[in-house]
Amino acid sequence: MDEELDPDTLLRAYAMGIFPMADGRDDPEIHWIDPRRRGILPLDGFHLSRSLSRRVRSGSYRVTADAAFDAVVAACADRSETWISHRIQRLYLQLHQQGQAHSIEVWDKDRLAGGVYGVTLGAAFFGESMFSRATDASKVALAFAVHRLRAGGFRLFDTQFLTPHLASLGGIEISRAEYHRRLAAAVAVRADFAPVGYSPTPLDVAGSFAASGSTQDSTQTS
Repeated sequence: MDEELDPDTLLRAYAMGIFPMADGRDDPEIHWIDPRRRGILPLDGFHLSRSLSRRVRSGSYRVTADAAFDAVVAACADRSETWISHRIQRLYLQLHQQGQAHSIEVWDKDRLAGGVYGVTLGAAFFGESMFSRATDASKVALAFAVHRLRAGGFRLFDTQFLTPHLASLGGIEISRAEYHRRLAAAVAVRADFAPVGYSPTPLDVAGSFAASGSTQDSTQTS
């Protein structure tokens, strides 16, 4: 699978429940991961804290979709230790060009302040990584991503692993067997990352989630 890896082969791997990682930015090898415990972000269980709800409602950040895909991936890889090798990044760009990898960008004026990207297959969204360069930017990206996925008919938001950052937003961990069951159901149906007429305002997004409590901000990436 490794030597002749192309976008279609990568999609078949996702359909099998495995995903790629490398040991560093310049690592030519790709390792295939199928965790025993899988992180997911339930699309009906996203937690919007009161402070994050205020942030979204304020409109202080501008949010776009698929406007700077490669820049989002590069920003996610821009850290001392990363699993996103140059080879993996090129594959994601090819998937994006095929319409099966997407990004949500968060802008502070003209500066890319945060974002998230992932791969789509059927009604499954495989969230690959996110980054934040400003307060709440990655959380805002996730809120807009979840809202879009719900509108487009998606059934599964795979986060691969569960971090404290994701757990604070409603992420949970399930068994490998349960994940594969949900994956099979999701890839068997169709969904649309850009549903016809979809153009939400910040108030639409914030209003779609019940705000409760408050969570500490984190600029952690995954």
